[in-house]
Amino acid sequence: MGTKNNVTEFVLFGLFQSREMQLACFVVFSLFHVLTVLGNLLVIITINASKTLNAPMYFFLSHLSFADMCYPSATTPKMIADTFVGRKTISFNGCMTQLFSAHFFGGTEIFLLTAMAYDRYVAICRPLHYTAVMDRWKCGLLTGASWVGGFLHSILQTLLTVQLPFCGPNEIDNFFCDVHPLLKLACADTYVVGLIVVANSGMISLVSFIILIISYVVILLNLRSRSSEGPRKALSTCGSHIVTVLLVLLPPMFMYIRPSTTLAADKLVILFNIVMPPLLNPLIYTLRNNEVKNAMRKLFRVEGNMGEK
Repeated sequence: MGTKNNVTEFVLFGLFQSREMQLACFVVFSLFHVLTVLGNLLVIITINASKTLNAPMYFFLSHLSFADMCYPSATTPKMIADTFVGRKTISFNGCMTQLFSAHFFGGTEIFLLTAMAYDRYVAICRPLHYTAVMDRWKCGLLTGASWVGGFLHSILQTLLTVQLPFCGPNEIDNFFCDVHPLLKLACADTYVVGLIVVANSGMISLVSFIILIISYVVILLNLRSRSSEGPRKALSTCGSHIVTVLLVLLPPMFMYIRPSTTLAADKLVILFNIVMPPLLNPLIYTLRNNEVKNAMRKLFRVEGNMGEK
């Protein structure tokens, strides 16, 4: 209890020590980050500019795209910039800000996926009640609850970490500040905090995964007996959602449903979680969705006509 926090900065080891690999990471992840931001921004602009994409699913999708644009932005720019420096450091406050931001947008993403699953369940299993159940107020409530849930998850994680004493080593074998490496550096007993992290991050991931899988199984069973074009379109939409659920939830389940330890594979697993779902979600939700593709064509057509004038 008397130990003071005398650490003012942390040293990040990054992904690789090889200079050649760092340069390769700079090129690859710079490209990925630009594509992620542009792709999700395009989805947001298309949904808000279109007069046809006014279904609740697209309202949730616009918020998911915003979260997907912010989630990697909390860590990737720092990782890219660090490829140019030999000693990769981050201030204590910057580290805690990074921890909060990553878990805030990552947690919100999970809650938004749960809201989208509920929307699909009502649309497919209770179509006659859909407009009454999923009205504007209910959509706003689910979206607001997703952002509040992400905030509460993240602020708990951050407050638990920031109050720990850091008085010795300050080297983090990772490319950003995450909770497990920080608990490893704390000069105090972190057993209870580690259990809370498992209960917080781990159980959110696990419970959300179970709820989402059960809801989509119910939806698929409901669609199995139908043979018209509508159910086939709904099946295609649900297939896209299931792919996103697996991409988003499997990595954090691996990371946080275990004691507070660090494994060699952690860096690559969390990197996949931060980079790939936000990069792929615009493709997953648009390539097989004719309504979104048509809205994008109209948007570019309008922009082209305005450019010609």
